[in-house]
Amino acid sequence: MAKEVARGVVREGRSKSYHRRGLWAIKKKNGGKFPTHAKKAAAPAEASTKPAKFYAAEDAPVPLARRVIRRPAKLRPSITPGTVLILLAGRFKGKRVVFLGQLPSGLLLVTGPFKLNGVPLRRVNQAYVIATSTKVDVSGVDTAKFDDAYFKSAEKKGRKQSEEGFFAEAAEKAPLPAEYVANQKAADAALLGKLRCVADDLKGYLSTRFTLRAGDRPHLMKF
Repeated sequence: MAKEVARGVVREGRSKSYHRRGLWAIKKKNGGKFPTHAKKAAAPAEASTKPAKFYAAEDAPVPLARRVIRRPAKLRPSITPGTVLILLAGRFKGKRVVFLGQLPSGLLLVTGPFKLNGVPLRRVNQAYVIATSTKVDVSGVDTAKFDDAYFKSAEKKGRKQSEEGFFAEAAEKAPLPAEYVANQKAADAALLGKLRCVADDLKGYLSTRFTLRAGDRPHLMKF
């Protein structure tokens, strides 16, 4: 029996175990195939009640249970509705966005607003954001219509295109549906209305991109 490195994981691979057990010699002896044996007749019912001669060892290998449980990620305590976040990855890396709520998938629903820094309504993973101490009142933003299905792009169906047709289609950028544009404008209007009531210059803060300069120590910064 091959030695186990961990539970359910053996040290030798399939190829090495195949040669160590001498299975190649058995196949060669039988013309390149494993020998087949006739199945034994089923034992009578009385024999099944007979106690086993040997007990199973306690360290007998047991296959690992492959049970996948998907739960939405738990939201960090520092991220609450209205918190200004700094994006650390993706197309809008370094931009400041406003957190609106958490979607059923566990992703964060954020927006720039788009009118200030060009970041539209989008989903981001909380692992790639920095939560700041700045907060914005988002009580007037209606997020009931925004779910994971809203952001899934429609799959294109049809025949495979030629190389010329592919690049021609890529050059022509398809406009966004009117529904998406209207929803973005409504969210921006609700947020900008709250920003006008704040004495601090939050508009300028959200419009600028976060950057690090020479000598900055991110682990000592207070956001």
